[in-house]
This record gives sequence, structure tokens and C-alpha cells, in this order.
Amino acid sequence: MKNKYIIAIVGPTAVGKTALSIALAKRYKTCVLSADSRQIFKELSIGTAKASVEEQDGVPHYFVDSLSIEEPFNAGIFEREGLRLLDELFKTHDVVILCGGTGLYVKSLLEGMDELPETDPELREALNKEFATRGLEAMGAELKEIDDTTYQQIDLQNPLRVFRAIEVYRQTGKPLSVFKTGTKKERPFKSIKIGLNMPREELYERIDRRMDMMLAAGLEEEARVNIKYRHLNALQTVGYSEIFGFIDGDYDREEMVRLLKRNSRRYAKRQLTWFTRDQEVVWFHPGQLKEIESYIESHLQ
Repeated sequence: MKNKYIIAIVGPTAVGKTALSIALAKRYKTCVLSADSRQIFKELSIGTAKASVEEQDGVPHYFVDSLSIEEPFNAGIFEREGLRLLDELFKTHDVVILCGGTGLYVKSLLEGMDELPETDPELREALNKEFATRGLEAMGAELKEIDDTTYQQIDLQNPLRVFRAIEVYRQTGKPLSVFKTGTKKERPFKSIKIGLNMPREELYERIDRRMDMMLAAGLEEEARVNIKYRHLNALQTVGYSEIFGFIDGDYDREEMVRLLKRNSRRYAKRQLTWFTRDQEVVWFHPGQLKEIESYIESHLQ
């Protein structure tokens, strides 16, 4: 498959990745693989900004609406199932589009995952109980003491990331950072990485407008329907956790909207931090379609 290509479209939320991926898929008569950790779940549509059937415009999409939210899914599974799917897709396609803002999913498919200890269910349950009593800030402080390298790198507002780092240390006596070798696995295809970005003021305006549209489309109702799953990782994220706080009576609706927009902007900033570390990503404004197509063509040739 040495002449097979993955075109990866990455960047922050609301920047226009979906529209570009569909346009490129139509150009190359191919399909789109979603590298989004939540779009795979059937129950989550509005808050994950899935492309509607009309927006997909006949382009086949994979890893979208494939699982129930109660089924396990993570970057390791995405890597395994994604490579298996690509073996089939590359029999009839020379190019496949990968699109999404979950950096770990993109990395796992294109470069592979570091070998980490398996999650210990009992230890994870214990950490969840600790979280309920100690709080995330205290657990973050513990992580800083045992593994400052990981502490400086991860999203400290994401309980799953903090739990995992502490979990690995308690299981092995070694910090998570020791297991991260950064060694890339060989892949039987080539990758072209396109990053989308725009001036911060423009991006933040798009994020705010998208959140208004999500709320108008029924985001709050979607959160209420799925509140019974709030303990799952898929819902402990921006777009749902803020609504759960409102439902719990922690603040009023105006504050809920403010938090949704603020936290979405912060999430976009974290995504940019992740993707800008990858020197293989070439950046464009989403309006530069001709330039993007020229860049891709120069690499395909």
C-alpha cells in the first residue's frame, strides 16, 4: 500500500474541518473516517456537531453513529479497528480522508500508541470514589508530585486524563511519562496532514455562534435525555457537563450558556496546542480551498 494516502484534516472545534473533509472526499471519490471520540456514539448528535445526512452529501462516513454510548471505545480500539477498516478501504481507494479534533485518535491511527498497562477496574473504581471526596484539584496536586512531566502536558480539567496518570503510577510505581516513548510505528500508507486555523477572534466568534445554534437545535434536551449516562467519559466533556451543572441547580441558564462558550473556547485552545506540536501539520485558513488542494496534489504526485 505504499501508494495509498491518508489525508488528515485536524484543528480546533468549529473551524470547518467537516466541510473541508466532505469537499475533499467528493473530489477524490472516497470516504471519511471520523477521528472524534464522541461522534461514534448514536446518542450524541447535537453536542458532537455531527454532519447531517444532507451535509454528508452522499459521502460514506465511518466511526459515526456506530456504537451505543454504553459500549467501550478508546484510542487503542480506534487504532485497531481503523487499521482493519483501512485494509479494506484501500482495496478500492487510493486516498481516504481522516477528519477530527481528538488528537490522540489521530496520533493512534497514523503513528501508533505507546504500550501502557491495562486499566485496572478496581483501581479505577477506587479513583472515582476518591474524586467524589477529594475533588479534581487535589488529585491534580498528587499527580504533580508523582509525575510532573505528565502534569505539565495533559488537560488537568479532564478527570480521565488525571485518573489514568495516577492509575499507571499506582499500578507500576513508574510515572506515565516513562511509558511514552514517542516512537512511531510503521504504517503501510502515507499521511498528508492539513491543519485548519484562523485568527483567534474569528474562531471564537464561530464557536460562540455554533453554541447558540446547538442550543437552538435542542442541546439541552439531548443532555437531559442522556443524563443517566453522565458517569461515562463521553459525557464528562465540554458541551454536556455544563448543562448537567445547570440541571443540578448549581447556576442559572445564563451562566450555563457562558460556561458552554468559555469552555468550548478553552477546548479549542488545547486542541491547537496539541496539533501545533506536530511539525508534519501544514496550516491553512479554511477558506484557502485552492491552496489546500494544490498542496495535496503536490504530495500525491
